[in-house]
Amino acid sequence: MKKITKEIRDLSEVELQNRAAELKQELFNLRFQLAVNQLDNPTRIKAVKKEIAVIKTIQRERELAAKS
Repeated sequence: MKKITKEIRDLSEVELQNRAAELKQELFNLRFQLAVNQLDNPTRIKAVKKEIAVIKTIQRERELAAKS
């Protein structure tokens, strides 16, 4: 997870927003697959949620740093 976090920190603000949108779409698709019993890897839902949380955390840190 640390490797993913480091890669995400290197992204620009626009890239972070795009990545978050992609992950939200993927999460929606995974939940839909879960609902119709076609999900192959249920642990992927947890991983996507964590990655979204990391992105939101980094965005918030940058927002607070900009105010300081």
